[in-house]
Amino acid sequence: MSKEVNYRINREITAPEVRVVGLEPAELNGIYPLEQALRMAEERGMDLVEIAPQATPPVCRIIEYSRLRFEQKKKAKEAKQKLHQIEVKEIRFRPHTDDHDLAFKVRHAENFLQEGNKIKATVFFRGRSIVHPEFGERLLKEFAERLSHLAKVESEPRLDGKNMTMVLAPLKVGKRSTGGKSEG
Repeated sequence: MSKEVNYRINREITAPEVRVVGLEPAELNGIYPLEQALRMAEERGMDLVEIAPQATPPVCRIIEYSRLRFEQKKKAKEAKQKLHQIEVKEIRFRPHTDDHDLAFKVRHAENFLQEGNKIKATVFFRGRSIVHPEFGERLLKEFAERLSHLAKVESEPRLDGKNMTMVLAPLKVGKRSTGGKSEG
């Protein structure tokens, strides 16, 4: 599932000399013959772990190997949590949605957009209301206009069967920082 880095530890390290980093006090950091570096790790009751084998000489760290693996897993988990999947949130209307209801749905849409999600606004027609698709188009354009400070229209309103849909995408973060308003 996740790519885990396999480190060489202690006697698995093959280089004749290594650069030791991360020691306290910092004066002990430096280049040592492999045997001396292994002794230094053993004296501290820890492992010599090769963290950068491509370097010349390879970079090693004196640390408990289990602790290093724990830190790596923790970093990977935090990085995964910071990733944000863009979701498409749907907001549905009827062609004769009242102004108050529209304002309520605009507030919900603002929250979705601030989270970085896209919005699919849908007007669903029932019965004979399909005879006037211009009501739905007017409603969707009003919805998009009220959200213009946070979103751009990604796909214009289009009729698909008994539904009219429009997709809004959030603006880039840099564009909405001031909102076009100056304070003075």
